[in-house]
Amino acid sequence: MLQCIFLLSDSGEVMLEKQFTGHRVDRSICAWFWEHAVSHGDSSKLQPVIASPTHYLFQIFREGITFLACTQVEMPPLMAIEFLCRVADVLSDYLGELNEDLIKDNFIIVYELLDEMIDNGFPLTTEPTILREMIAPPNIVSKVLSVVTGTSSNVSDTLPVATGSCVPWRTTDLKYSSNEVYVELVEEMDATINRDGVLVKCEIYGEVQINSHITGLPDLTLSFSNPSILDDVRFHPCVRFRPWESHQTLSFVPPDGHFKLMSYRVRKLKNIPLYVKPQITSDAGTCRISLLVGIRNDPGRTIDSITLQFQLPPCILSADLSSNHGTVNILANKTCFWSIGRIPKDKTPSMSGTLVLESGLERLHVFPTFQVGFRIANIALSGLQIDKLDLKTTPARFHKGFRAVTRAGEFEVRS
Repeated sequence: MLQCIFLLSDSGEVMLEKQFTGHRVDRSICAWFWEHAVSHGDSSKLQPVIASPTHYLFQIFREGITFLACTQVEMPPLMAIEFLCRVADVLSDYLGELNEDLIKDNFIIVYELLDEMIDNGFPLTTEPTILREMIAPPNIVSKVLSVVTGTSSNVSDTLPVATGSCVPWRTTDLKYSSNEVYVELVEEMDATINRDGVLVKCEIYGEVQINSHITGLPDLTLSFSNPSILDDVRFHPCVRFRPWESHQTLSFVPPDGHFKLMSYRVRKLKNIPLYVKPQITSDAGTCRISLLVGIRNDPGRTIDSITLQFQLPPCILSADLSSNHGTVNILANKTCFWSIGRIPKDKTPSMSGTLVLESGLERLHVFPTFQVGFRIANIALSGLQIDKLDLKTTPARFHKGFRAVTRAGEFEVRS
């Protein structure tokens, strides 16, 4: 049972507080949490479950905002973390994005959503489809009407029909002139390459995203050619678990519109699309840096949006860097950002320059870690392939489409 939830900004300020039970949790717990986060250097990399002297804390970090929940009783930690993820997803869906200003401008809707999503500390209604029928999303018209009429409530007077249905994520009276379903594999590659160029770790986090517009109550079946490679699968509540357990087939009645059907991981991959070769030498108070970026394993598709960034060590006074392709910028926080775009066919992109060390230092002792970004359209580097998508119920005819995209996640090259 959750007792309260706090939303904290990236500076530790409490933007929003919601108490769920009669036992009030004091805001001082937020100060304790923030001191704990600062002592660990980065709040975004904290453990999701933390035991304070008085409470159990659960936290997730999204777009610079920390969602913090508290309780004093034993409860399943995954339930609390999943609820915080649902809150973040619903707010992002309602507000278009997540940031401090949007939450402060729409704090009434945020409170109304939390009132419906949890009851006396227990999760209640978390489906975005039902919440949208209960609480109207913010828009210009509703804001003008609230100013004119003096009423600020966006809550509907009637309970949505879907709340009593066995498929609460979908309304039953949907009608479309054109029935269509689109499936997209969205993958992020996490990789770590050590200073010798050896691949230490490579895995992919992926999502199966669906955009569905079908009349009535459709029953879909999605199957893969090689489902055995998937690990750590996580499903939307619409997925029936028994068909997956027996045949590794996804059987579901989809929500209307865009949603995440499942997420997965594919571990112990051997190939990465790009290589980065850093070379750093230092002597007599000056450091010379050289970087080469190229294609390591050709995926058969164009690799674009290639970027490379790294943090200059604190001992660097100034930097003079240039490249033979793309643009190099050094930001105010001493972050070097190299935008490459696509790899040209006639040359290998390279960046070189000199770094001036602070007085008293002859050599560089702290070496940067390079963060690589890229995007590859129309391919899933995990190797996952969709076999077929079938519709069991009417309408028998519908349009379907498939596509995939792979991006860089935490792709690091150490020097």
